[in-house]
Amino acid sequence: MSPASKPVIREVIVVEGRYDRNTLSQVVDALIFETGGFSVFQNNEKLQALRMLAEKRGLILLTDSDDAGFVIRNRLKSLLPPEQIRQAFIPCVEGKERRKQKSSRQGLLGVEGMTPEILLTALRNAGATEEAPAQKQTVTAADFYALGLTGREGSAELRSKLAESLNLPKNISQADLRKCVSFLLTEEELRALVSRLTSG
Repeated sequence: MSPASKPVIREVIVVEGRYDRNTLSQVVDALIFETGGFSVFQNNEKLQALRMLAEKRGLILLTDSDDAGFVIRNRLKSLLPPEQIRQAFIPCVEGKERRKQKSSRQGLLGVEGMTPEILLTALRNAGATEEAPAQKQTVTAADFYALGLTGREGSAELRSKLAESLNLPKNISQADLRKCVSFLLTEEELRALVSRLTSG
């Protein structure tokens, strides 16, 4: 297990898409949950995972400042316990992300277009819980291999069982599963859980 180097946020941060997630992952060390836009509302597995993460660690909603972002934000607020949700807001800034050929319908920059300073300020204003890096350990690919979660016969099935036991989608990627495990379990809890799954 290797210690994290970036500011560690305890809560799970919910964003709309992968570009938002990529941008935010360069700013903080946190479990970042991607809704895939409105598709999350047709995905019961994702909603179940969100409910579990909200109960376990709390959520910070960080959507774009356009109308679509507020629809997603408000819908999630109606589906999850309010005491488990914090709200982070970015300012309305006109512009276009560099990767896009044209600006969004409302002409506003999204989360991916914000500076690190703006994103960190938004999270802190929302009441994000910052933890000392020493308190946060990151599960590595080597840890997964040592536990038989990769590189062995039956590893894929074992990862699916691990994800299911944590109320996460069974088809979650290895990298995302490691990230979730890092935030949800201690090293001892992970080893004990894998032991139960392999012996059960």
